[in-house]
Amino acid sequence: MKKINVAIIGYGLSGRVFHASILKTMDYFKIKYVLTSNPTRIKQARKDLKDTIIASHLADILSDDSIDLIIISTPNTSHYDLCAAAIKAGKSVIIEKPFTLTTHDALRLIDLEHDNPGFISVYHNRRFDGDFLTVKQIVNEEKLGRLVEFESHFDRFRNTFKENAWREKDLPGSGVLFDLGPHLIDQALDLFGLPQEVYADISDQRRGPVDDAFEIILYYTELKVTLKAGMLVKEALPRFILHGTNGSFVKYGMDVQEDQLKDGILPDQELYGLDNKDNWGIINTNERQNIETIKGDYSIYYHNIYQALTQSKSLLIDSTDGFNTMRVLEAALHSNKLHQRIKFKH
Repeated sequence: MKKINVAIIGYGLSGRVFHASILKTMDYFKIKYVLTSNPTRIKQARKDLKDTIIASHLADILSDDSIDLIIISTPNTSHYDLCAAAIKAGKSVIIEKPFTLTTHDALRLIDLEHDNPGFISVYHNRRFDGDFLTVKQIVNEEKLGRLVEFESHFDRFRNTFKENAWREKDLPGSGVLFDLGPHLIDQALDLFGLPQEVYADISDQRRGPVDDAFEIILYYTELKVTLKAGMLVKEALPRFILHGTNGSFVKYGMDVQEDQLKDGILPDQELYGLDNKDNWGIINTNERQNIETIKGDYSIYYHNIYQALTQSKSLLIDSTDGFNTMRVLEAALHSNKLHQRIKFKH
């Protein structure tokens, strides 16, 4: 079994919880480096990863021929430069969403990818949420007949601003649209493909420096897809609402994996990814009944990465997926500016 040597750039919530904690449970990955200059995160990395080198310079990682995979888990403004450097060094790259700040930069990275041996995959891990896997099965099996409306929410309640949080500072790629929008957009594109039109309403409901709420509507021939997120949603709303010619499906509650990973419950443990029975979705067609949520598992993503590196298997999520999500994000920004629907070019 070939061991894949990995370097993680950035060791905040994403690097530690969504990447390192999962990789630690998979025998065929070795986290050789963590690159961070934050003293608190250096201390945490040394505690979490006993045999890992804490690097001070990107060049030390790029020049190490044993490194197969670099994970970029840093603020959005640094995604392009770090990914470009890693690809030029012949490494394969996993980059946190959003892929880049613009479609122009996404295309530049795709060009670099084509000219170098490594690949780029965007970490759209929410495709492996248990609730989304359940919804995908319902859609693919046409349990609701012809689908006419699809609504997806990613809501929170926090009426204050996090001190020193880059996502809430007036910087490119900050705000809720670039933070949560890629999750919801990627899920919609995975289910339905590219839309024909896009409409968006983006706002700053807390009167802060960045957007904190959005509603994006994707229009298809016979389907309306609504994607919503906000920071002032105190009462729990459905995570998913689907309506079709044969009935409806409604699902409450967020996927459990993020909270489990924060609590130290890992993919190799029995309870990992299992939804609370009280949150199972309700389908109402010929009769009204609960549907058990499919077990979520972010490690599916990394199993595919390993196969892509060692067996040349196709990526489940590649750079084109990241680019298409950026296209919808830019269309949403354009729509919000003009207050009108935007025709989407295929």
